[in-house]
This record gives sequence, structure tokens and C-alpha cells, in this order.
Amino acid sequence: MTHSSDLPARVTIPALLQKKQRGQKITMLTAYDYPSAYILDHSEVDIVLVGDSLAMVMLGHPNTLPVKMDEMIYHTKAVMRGCRRSLVVGDMPYGSYQDGMSQAVQNGIRFIKEGGCAAIKLEGGKQRAGIIAALVEAEVPVIAHVGMTPQSMHRFGGFKVQGKSVQAALSIVEDALAVQEAGAFAVVLESIPAPVAQVITLRLRIPTIGIGAGLHCDGQVLVWHDFLGLLDAKPARFVKQYANLYSEMLNAANSYCREVREGLFPEEQHKYDMLETEQFLDRVEEVYGNYSAYPSDEGSFQKGKV
Repeated sequence: MTHSSDLPARVTIPALLQKKQRGQKITMLTAYDYPSAYILDHSEVDIVLVGDSLAMVMLGHPNTLPVKMDEMIYHTKAVMRGCRRSLVVGDMPYGSYQDGMSQAVQNGIRFIKEGGCAAIKLEGGKQRAGIIAALVEAEVPVIAHVGMTPQSMHRFGGFKVQGKSVQAALSIVEDALAVQEAGAFAVVLESIPAPVAQVITLRLRIPTIGIGAGLHCDGQVLVWHDFLGLLDAKPARFVKQYANLYSEMLNAANSYCREVREGLFPEEQHKYDMLETEQFLDRVEEVYGNYSAYPSDEGSFQKGKV
């Protein structure tokens, strides 16, 4: 039996707020299944985000819009099985909160009750302040997300940097302040100029988590498949690849295929032996006869070759 004292200390929301106050950087990475969550939970990552990016990197969609609540809950549950230490956050998919407070609260509670995570993330600034406040009142902790919000890709004309003009930058600052006042405990700043992110970080009491927002945010987040180089695609400018697992996995798959075709795998150490091999072969021949479905030099039962 595992006692609670044997378990690693869970990262908490107050602990993240303390990191901001102490000037300690916060780390966040995405995960979508048990193995990736297990790895991250044994790393030094603070937050594991079950991002709606799974629509693209796990399900093969061209953007994040098609993924549904049931799919997000399914993946969140898998991630929770792999995480005993990291703070797990579920990402509210498109269509799960845009209809208003009641819908948002219902789906936010689903993430906590069914998914088992500790918080949710949703996109939008000033226009989502009321929804964020309603979620927080319902005891659903919220990470907000402003700047380039992927669920708004059609309005933006694609995944494009936001806040490049003075007025646009000031609007993002207003968004960040609004979500803080609404009760969000952190905010993701995506694809905005570094000076804008720095200004926001200096003026907020809550942590900022950057992705394509420069060095001065309180923390950073990257997508699992991006930072590991798991896909054969050119990464976004803000991505640093810490590995090139696509090539390694492709080579491994090709090596396996070659060894199977050449009869090199499985080797002796990969097989299971049988103590009564002779008796088994005798019995098979007695019951079924000495023949093969595809006769060849190796087709019949030959005890000496087993």
C-alpha cells in the first residue's frame, strides 16, 4: 500500500503564484496521453497542459477547431493517470464556452469532475471576463489566453502575430488586465511582440506564460510534438526543438522492418521455450497429420529443427 507521505508533492496554484513573486520561472509543456504525461511528471515541469492542440498533433486536423469536449476529457483522464506531481490543466475546446456562462461553467466542471485536472484554460480577454469570473465562482481555476488565440484563426486570417501596432498592443494589455481582475490565476501570452509581453508581465500580479512572446514572461510553454521534433514539418519561429525524434523513430521503424524481413528478429533471447516440445509435436502430428498449409522445404513438422 502506498501512503500519502510516499507520493511526490503536487504542484499547486498558490505555489505558482509564489514563483511569480520570487522571480522563479514557471515551466509548462503539453501532453495528451499516459506515456507523455508520465515522462513529464518525472521531469522538472511545473504544469502539464492537455491542449486543444491535440486536434492537430494527435488527430491530424489542420487547426484546433474540430476537437470536442468528450475528446478533451478522454485525453485529460489519460494524462491524469500519468501525473502525480505536475499541475494538470485542461484546455477548453472551441464551442465549449462561447455560448455563455452556463455552458462554460458546465464544461469547466466536467474537466474537474470527469477529467480530474486542477484547472482549465480558455482563450479570450475582455470579452471572456464574465465567463472567467463565473468559472472561478464555481471553483474552477482558470488560466486565460490572450494575444494570438488559435480558436480565432479565421478572424485573424491564420496563425498570425498579434499586437504589432500601438493600438493592437494596448488592446492586449487591456485583455491581460481584464482576465486578471476576473480571477484568472495565470495568463498565456501567445505570438505577441516581446516588449508587449514584458510590459504585461511587469504589470500583472499573476504569472504570464509565454509562447512566442519573448524571454521576459514568468514562464514558457511549448507543444510536446514541437519541442521533441516528432513531426516532419517546419516548426513555428518561436519553437526550439530539443530533440529530433521524428528521424530517430523513423529509423527505428525501418530497422525493425529490415530485421523482420531478413529473419534477424526475433533473436534467441526474445523467444519462449517449451519443456515438452517433443510430446507436443508428436501429439500435433497424431491429431492433424504431418502437413503444412503452404508446403515447402520447411513446411512439415521437423522435430530436429524446433
